[in-house]
Amino acid sequence: MQNPASNTNLITHLADLEALYGGAVEASLVKETDRVVPVYRAFIEAAPFATLATSGPEGLDCSPRGDGPGFVRVADDKTLLLPDRRGNNRIDSLRNILHDPRVALLFLIPGIGETLRVNGRAAISTDPQLLASFAVAEKPPKTVLVIAVETVFFQCSRAIVRSQLWKPETQVARESLPSAGEMLAALSKNQLGGTEYDRALPERVSKTLY
Repeated sequence: MQNPASNTNLITHLADLEALYGGAVEASLVKETDRVVPVYRAFIEAAPFATLATSGPEGLDCSPRGDGPGFVRVADDKTLLLPDRRGNNRIDSLRNILHDPRVALLFLIPGIGETLRVNGRAAISTDPQLLASFAVAEKPPKTVLVIAVETVFFQCSRAIVRSQLWKPETQVARESLPSAGEMLAALSKNQLGGTEYDRALPERVSKTLY
């Protein structure tokens, strides 16, 4: 295979790109709004999973966020609230937001082909009342992202249909891929991870969800 870096068939000008793809269809433009309208609010309130994309001086980051449906709260039609639940303390997204507040969210709902995209600007809040309002089992998040909405639009189902993401028969058996312990062991030259790590992981995850 030819090295992509040496490929001479690269598009480097916007005019060439637009000539190749043509103009956007009307529906793809009409569906974009600058606020969370009722039909989009319904998607956000039903979504148990979203990806959060950020940008900072060390590069880009896209990380998963998930909880019960509606875990991203619609405060009003221009504001979303996203609790930062317990994780590995890398805080890559939060580091990026301190340097560049621009964020992008992609909401997914099991069984639904359409996804919802939100772009905006985030601030990191430690307001005690706000944190308390997101507490689960009396455990509040350490921070909440207050996201000022700039654009919202739904994405058609083609990617979900092509990937067959929600079809039970396409689900991959966990044992067919390296476990978390195996990956850690390989990357740490057996200093971390391994069988004992995998054995303890389910209970550790269960106890540290919030």
